[in-house]
Amino acid sequence: MLDPVTQAWGALLLAGLFEVGFTTAMHWTDKGKWWAEALFLACIIASFSFLQEAAKTIPIAIAYAAWTGIGAVGTLLVSTLFFRTNISASQIAFVCLLIASVVGLKLTSAKT
Repeated sequence: MLDPVTQAWGALLLAGLFEVGFTTAMHWTDKGKWWAEALFLACIIASFSFLQEAAKTIPIAIAYAAWTGIGAVGTLLVSTLFFRTNISASQIAFVCLLIASVVGLKLTSAKT
């Protein structure tokens, strides 16, 4: 059995991945696709549910910062790889800083 902090970070990772799901679904909602709106709603509910679960153990300020970081990086990757969004070298550098920040938040989290 995993300790509560590890479980909370797992929930937070899932929350971030579902955030990528709802931001990706937003790409299609303006094209009148009913399934995109259903996917958007399902992902946003799942994302906030996992964030809420994680925040029971991880302080909300840390959980929210990590959640937005995971979602931002994931959304950028999906957008770049699947929707052909161009990204500059400096933007890649700042995304790497964002990833390092989320990892740093995890590594400095108390094991309480």
